[in-house]
Amino acid sequence: MNDLDRDRTAPGPAPIDTLDSLREHLQWAIELEHATLPPYLCALYSLDAERNPDAVEVVGSVFAEEMLHLALAANLLNAVGGRPRLDTPGMLPPYPRRLPHSALELSLLPFGPEALEMFLRLERPAPPGAPPESEGYETIGQFYDAIERGLRHLCEKLGEREVFSGDPARQVSGTRFRHTAGMLFAVEDLESALGALEEIVEQGEGTSSGQVWDGDHDIFHPDRDEVAHYYRFEELKLGRRYRRGDSPKSGPTGEPISVNLAAVRPMRPDPRLSDHAPGSDVRTAQEEFNRTYRTLLSQLEQAFNGDPKLLGTAVGTMYGLKGQAAALMRLPDGDGTVAGPTFEYVPSEPRP
Repeated sequence: MNDLDRDRTAPGPAPIDTLDSLREHLQWAIELEHATLPPYLCALYSLDAERNPDAVEVVGSVFAEEMLHLALAANLLNAVGGRPRLDTPGMLPPYPRRLPHSALELSLLPFGPEALEMFLRLERPAPPGAPPESEGYETIGQFYDAIERGLRHLCEKLGEREVFSGDPARQVSGTRFRHTAGMLFAVEDLESALGALEEIVEQGEGTSSGQVWDGDHDIFHPDRDEVAHYYRFEELKLGRRYRRGDSPKSGPTGEPISVNLAAVRPMRPDPRLSDHAPGSDVRTAQEEFNRTYRTLLSQLEQAFNGDPKLLGTAVGTMYGLKGQAAALMRLPDGDGTVAGPTFEYVPSEPRP
C-alpha cells in the first residue's frame, strides 16, 4: 500500500489527488496568504515609526514577505492551469475571522501583546512529524506539506507536462519586494514549484532542520542571516535578537530589541462600518480606504491574470492606503481609541 492509499483509508481530509483539487487548494493558498495582510497592516499602521523602529522593521518585513508569498501562490496556480481570484467579496469576510479552511482566528488589532500572540499562533512551526493537512490544518506548514504531496503524486501519475500546463506568459517574476531578501520567480515545473513552497514555508517558520533562520540573508543586518517570521515575533516578545548559535530551544540571546508600547496608536479592535452613521467623518474615511483596497485587489488579480506590469501599480496603491490609514488613526473613536480600517469589500456600484 502506498502513501496515497494510506491517506484514503485514514480519517481526516481527502488527499489532493486530482488537478481540480490541486487548483482548488492553490486558490485556498492565495486566500490564506491574503487573509494575513489586513492584520499585519493594522499593526504596522498603528506603530509610530520614529519611536518604534524595531517593531516597524519586523512587521513591515513580514508583510512584504506575505505579499511575496501571495504572488508565489498565484504563480503556482497559474502554472497548473488555474486562474487566481482576488477581487471577490469572499476575500474580505468580516473580522474577526478564521484563516481559510482552518481554526486559526484573525483579528484587526493595534500592535501590542495581543497582536503578537496572534502572529505567533499564525506563524507557529509545525511540530516534528506533523502530518500534511489539506483542510482543517493546525499550522500553515502542514497545509503546504499537503500541497507538496499532491504535486508530487500528480506528477508521478500524470507527468510533469500534464500537471504544469499553464501559460508561461501569466507568470510574474523578476520583481524584488522591498524589506525582504526573498525573490519572486516563475513556476514552470516540479522543481520550481517545490522551490516556491519551500520559500513560503521557510520564511514563515524557519528551515526544515528546525533552525530559526529562513535561508536568506538579512538585508537590514548584513552581519547575520534572516530570522523566520515566527522567531522575529519572538524577538519582539522577548526583547532580544537571535544570533548565530541560537536555537528554538535556547531562545534569543543576542542584543536587546526595544518595543515602546506607549508609541502605538490605540486603534479600536475589529472596527466595522456599521459602528458609525453614514456621512460621519470616521465612516467616510473608512469607506474611502475600502474603495482603495478594492482597487488594490483588482490590480493584483489583473497582474496575476496576464498583466504582470500592474504588480508595480499595486505597490503604488499600497502607499496610498498608508496615507488613508494614517488619516483614519487621527480620528477619535470613543473610549480612548482611534478609528481604523475595516477591510470590508466594496460592491461594484461605488467603485471609482
